[in-house]
Amino acid sequence: MGTEKELEKKFSEWKEETYASFKESRGERKESFGTSSGFRIDPLYTPLHSPDSEYLEKSGFPGCYPFTRGVYPTLYRGRLWTMRQYAGFGSAAETNARFKYLLEKGQTGLSVAFDLPTQMGLDSDDERSAGEVGKVGVAIDSMDDFRTLFSGIPLDKVSTSMTINSTAAILLAMYAALAEETGVPVSGISGTIQNDILKEYYARGTYIYPPEESMRIITDIFAWCRENTPRWNTISISGYHIREAGSTAAEEVAFTLSDAVTYIEAALTTGLDIDEFAPRLSFFFGVHNNLFEEVAKFRAARRIYARIMKERFGARKKKSMMLRFHSQTAGCSLTAQQIENNVVRVTIQALAAVLGGTQSLHTNSKDEALTLPSEDSVLTALRTQQLLATEAGVSESIDPLGGSYFIEKMTDDLEERILELMNKVEEMGGMIKAIEQHFPQRQIEKSAYRYQKEIESGDRVIVGVNKYKVDESIVQADFSVDEEVEKRHVASLARFKKSRDSALVENSLEEVEKVASGDDNLMPPIIRAVKNGCTVGEISGRLEKVFGRYKPSVHI
Repeated sequence: MGTEKELEKKFSEWKEETYASFKESRGERKESFGTSSGFRIDPLYTPLHSPDSEYLEKSGFPGCYPFTRGVYPTLYRGRLWTMRQYAGFGSAAETNARFKYLLEKGQTGLSVAFDLPTQMGLDSDDERSAGEVGKVGVAIDSMDDFRTLFSGIPLDKVSTSMTINSTAAILLAMYAALAEETGVPVSGISGTIQNDILKEYYARGTYIYPPEESMRIITDIFAWCRENTPRWNTISISGYHIREAGSTAAEEVAFTLSDAVTYIEAALTTGLDIDEFAPRLSFFFGVHNNLFEEVAKFRAARRIYARIMKERFGARKKKSMMLRFHSQTAGCSLTAQQIENNVVRVTIQALAAVLGGTQSLHTNSKDEALTLPSEDSVLTALRTQQLLATEAGVSESIDPLGGSYFIEKMTDDLEERILELMNKVEEMGGMIKAIEQHFPQRQIEKSAYRYQKEIESGDRVIVGVNKYKVDESIVQADFSVDEEVEKRHVASLARFKKSRDSALVENSLEEVEKVASGDDNLMPPIIRAVKNGCTVGEISGRLEKVFGRYKPSVHI
């Protein structure tokens, strides 16, 4: 290769002579090329962009600090990523049937979608739940619903992820209670609750209580799980919803890691040791169409997190420094036009997740821009993962794009931009203060607006939407939730409430309220409450009575 000076000279000659003259005579498709995060993409990358002398510091080896090249030494050569398709709609019985269908087809983990009332701490018979019961996820009010949801599914053999935040403690309590009922020790269950409330305040909206009180619930979950569920991930700190709200790749990682710092600091103030709870922290990211930016994003996120955990928080265990993450292809990238194109989009995104070293993956179905996914489209989405795992050869080498001059430079660039944003959050006093000042909200709004303007101007091509269009009739797909589901579910809830020991229910709710007013851990009384027949809405209502309901300030 010669010396670095020789390379600089040759590269300069190529760029100023060979490349420039050819470009002048033939032109290029665009004036400039770039990523969603605003990085300019140069025409060529060389060892000058990623010097060998920086290899150990910046890249290292898989399973070794700073984990840029992956958190496990063998990655998919040892075990494939978990194929965890997100599912939930209508009644618990319908969702249970979908779970069993997916497991039969080769899915290796469950992921539960809950309806909005369940996410917002409302029972299905609450007047505020009208029209939303079972619509965007499964309706869960009581242990009876939970028993039906997991009927015939061995909780000691299947890992379950639950996308639930404000009411995460209640749903985790139900899972623990059900495990005991079915003879599975609580210590034997494995899975994840999202339990990430901060992003709800600025990217998604399913919050109930004010931030400080919500943080208390989260740290209570950390402490209880440390003692009782060693295989359970206590939080899935989510960038996915930040990205779906319109952020760039850099903003997604920056705000997610800033949220993580806030959770870690809150846990430490309660007396928890960093190496006691950090190994069970996990993350959740979106995957978009720019394959190389997405791969670099995951590599940069691992490196930054490892350094934060080691240098800022003094973590000693390797597992405390590992950023383990679930990923999901981008729902916001799917189009109602030419829905078959969505299969290609999802394949590109899934490939990026695998090349980026994901631990588990959900692939969206092609018809999700129109409706809840049908069984056929869900199967295609699952088969996409299975084809990547078995036929594409991408699971045989660890971090196969590592060492690419382009990927390494983009990883460095993303790291720099992510740290700039995280430093701004720190200067504001942390993520809660930044949220109060509407900093992440404004950043996301600006990025979403810019992205939409690029589509409208044609600068950003969306195949089938603003280019390569065809005449077609966009017809609502057939699969939807029966409107009778809500009536049946409300009637079932009424029967359940009538059959309970009302005195036992009231005593259990009073205990939850009393503990919420003090300093004891909330998980034990919530577990007793669900066992004694209390519903999601009733328990959440008592917590709200003590904690209050969050009302965001108006910020112009």
